[in-house]
Amino acid sequence: MGLEAHAPMIKYIGSKRALLPWILGTIEKIHAITPLRRAVDLFSGSARVGHALKARGFYVIANDHATYAYVLAQALIEADARAYPPQALAPILARLMALKPQPGWFTQVYCHEARYFHPKNGARIEAIRTAIEAYEDPRLRAILLTSLLLAADRVDSTTGIQMAYLKRWAPRAHRDLCLAYPPLLPGAGEAHQADALALAEGLSADLFYLDPPYNQHAYLGNYHVWETLVRFDRPRTYGVARKRSDVQSRKSPFNSRKEARGALERLLASIKAPHLLLSFNDEGFFQAQEIEAMLADWGFVVRLSRPYRRYVGARIGIYNPRGEKVGRVSHTENHEFLFVATQHRRVYQALRACAG
Repeated sequence: MGLEAHAPMIKYIGSKRALLPWILGTIEKIHAITPLRRAVDLFSGSARVGHALKARGFYVIANDHATYAYVLAQALIEADARAYPPQALAPILARLMALKPQPGWFTQVYCHEARYFHPKNGARIEAIRTAIEAYEDPRLRAILLTSLLLAADRVDSTTGIQMAYLKRWAPRAHRDLCLAYPPLLPGAGEAHQADALALAEGLSADLFYLDPPYNQHAYLGNYHVWETLVRFDRPRTYGVARKRSDVQSRKSPFNSRKEARGALERLLASIKAPHLLLSFNDEGFFQAQEIEAMLADWGFVVRLSRPYRRYVGARIGIYNPRGEKVGRVSHTENHEFLFVATQHRRVYQALRACAG
């Protein structure tokens, strides 16, 4: 089982990049006691966890309601690298790279009205995205879009989220956009774009990994530019950040303090698997003890915890459009929790010993 934990992925506030060895190590402890074959990543986001599980030989089922996350999962989880090898994609990527820059709506909105990309790269992004539309194979399109997302992410001018952009161009924004073969893996997998509550009822697996939104900040609002780049639908936008207008209506119950508890309880009740891992942190709607109580009827429960640095934007602070710092940073570190619920006593005992 190879490890692709450090494969290039988009910058993502919910990414488990630094925590991945911890998460995978926990899963390996379970696997050593009771072998696992099928894993569900129900809120896949950047696909980092699902990709790492596929690299280790699991059959992964990935899901997310955001279109950009679905596209990433199509490429990084569902696509088989043996069907789309580097030598087959190299001439396609070269043709896309050779396209003449094509400034249009995307460049105007996200490079001039907002400043997420330098205009020279925005025009190239727009030309490449327009050309990708002509490819009919949905997995190939997803692979090409993933290559474009990764390339655009390497030349953006943000702190990692698209709630705002930097007052001055980030040094990387001046680099030239460059498409590369994305980190595809051999083997099969599944990608879904569905409501997690509805999908979970029809799935069965050896292990479910859950990383739901934990507070009021929606990932769609944090990564609206990726949603627009993938959909390429010229949406109505608003505010200095030029967010898609549907950010205001495409809401998840997990982003609502009023609805989150009921949504999580319904989800946990619908899951069919002997093992479940739930990621959360101390900035979420629930205290650790509340989550343990929700899991109590599901199986044996172990809580693992470790400190974690907050994303760079939170450490830098908040600035107004004039570049003036407003407010102050309250804290630069939080605690990440990994709750393991299992129906196997031996697994519980092994993890309990590790938790001290």
